[in-house]
Amino acid sequence: MTVSVSAGVAVAEPVLEPLLPVLAPWLETRRWFSAGGGPLDDIRPVVVSVVHDDAPVLVHAVLRTRHRDGTEQLYQLFLGLCPELPARLAGAAIATVPEGRRQGWTVYEATEDPALMGVLLRSLAARDRRGGPRLELTSAHPLPVGLVPRLLSADQSNSAVVYGDRLLFKIYRRPEPGPHLEVEALRALTERHCTRTPELHGTLYTDAPGGEGLVLGLFEEFLPVAADGWETAVRQASDSIDGTGTTVPATGGFTAQARALGGAVAEVHTLLADAFPRIRVTPEEVAEEARLMNRRLKLAAVEVPALDRYRGRIGALYDDYARHAGRGCPVFAQRVHGDLHLGQALPTPDGWRLIDFEGEPDRSAAERAGPQSVLRDVAGMLRSFDYAARTGLAAVRKRSAGPAPGLRLRHLRRADAWTVRNRRAFIAGYAEAGGTDPRCQPVPLRAFEADKAVYEAVYESRHRPDWLGIPLTAVHRLAGVRGG
Repeated sequence: MTVSVSAGVAVAEPVLEPLLPVLAPWLETRRWFSAGGGPLDDIRPVVVSVVHDDAPVLVHAVLRTRHRDGTEQLYQLFLGLCPELPARLAGAAIATVPEGRRQGWTVYEATEDPALMGVLLRSLAARDRRGGPRLELTSAHPLPVGLVPRLLSADQSNSAVVYGDRLLFKIYRRPEPGPHLEVEALRALTERHCTRTPELHGTLYTDAPGGEGLVLGLFEEFLPVAADGWETAVRQASDSIDGTGTTVPATGGFTAQARALGGAVAEVHTLLADAFPRIRVTPEEVAEEARLMNRRLKLAAVEVPALDRYRGRIGALYDDYARHAGRGCPVFAQRVHGDLHLGQALPTPDGWRLIDFEGEPDRSAAERAGPQSVLRDVAGMLRSFDYAARTGLAAVRKRSAGPAPGLRLRHLRRADAWTVRNRRAFIAGYAEAGGTDPRCQPVPLRAFEADKAVYEAVYESRHRPDWLGIPLTAVHRLAGVRGG
């Protein structure tokens, strides 16, 4: 692998150049690393700024990498450097600076250091750029710089630092040129006083050489909850499957919450349709969408060979969708969430709130940018109920080490029943709140659910191979469904 420095780097000293050889292998171990392109072949800075020059030093950087398959990707880093790393930050260590003025110092992940994250917020609030990122405030209120920061430990494709229990700083680890989907959506929803999403406070930008403006992250209202929708659903699914909950496994559990969640999603869709254009999609455009879905399926089967046996039947679902539109059935598209699942829903005392509007992390910006059917969000949530049930089932089987075959079958049936009733409750809640009734759109809904399951199979094969069986089971089920 080669390392080099871009001519446009905004920093007075080569602070990052000695670190590039040690940063590359560390990058490849990050949860937010794009592994689809293979290992790194080249890495170079695009923008570098020293936010704080006294020990511990805070360095902000955007790196451009080239993967072995030739694809390029931007990554955003906040790095700390200090002569002696405190024991409490030992897990954040990356490497030792190999040369230069700070040779022998430790370079570490700065988002894990509350002191440096406090320095960053104070610098941004004071508009002290020094060639670094700039903050554009949305709220009329100043940022609360005196709150204690902490890094959220959730397994995500981005990073998030919380200040007290009021402010969340979301860091886009793979920044993109603006305008940014999530920033646009949250700004529009905040302007419309949406009660189902966090309020946007500000957006972080930087200017790359050549005038390219990059969206680095955002500051939004923090919504403290004991557990998100995913954790809540898995716990209730596990109790229902095991029969240890306070409700009868066949009828109780999560259904009231699933129905309310459907209503919350419909409310957000309605506000997004008011803020952004809602269009009618032509049959030719639907046919092109079906062609792209088939192409994604073909590529996915190369990466996940277990999908190959289902290509014919899953492709037929996509073709059914195209024929459905060709027969004159109306298809509409608008701005949607783009990556809706239970982990993106928070059960607050005021009801469900939706977060993370940037779309699926492994899809290109071009794929995520255009209007989509609201049924894609619905399909994503339906898939999430299946994930929750299967995760709950795995937990029950782990607790019941080696259960008898009859008990295993009973648990499996309860998991399937939990999935079915909560999917139905979510759809009913969505329709009751004024959204398009998904029950009246079975053909596109099946196609979108299949497309989502194929995407999940690729995602799991790259990031969580132990979970691959969940989307493959869904693909198997969907491949046996035909309709028109």
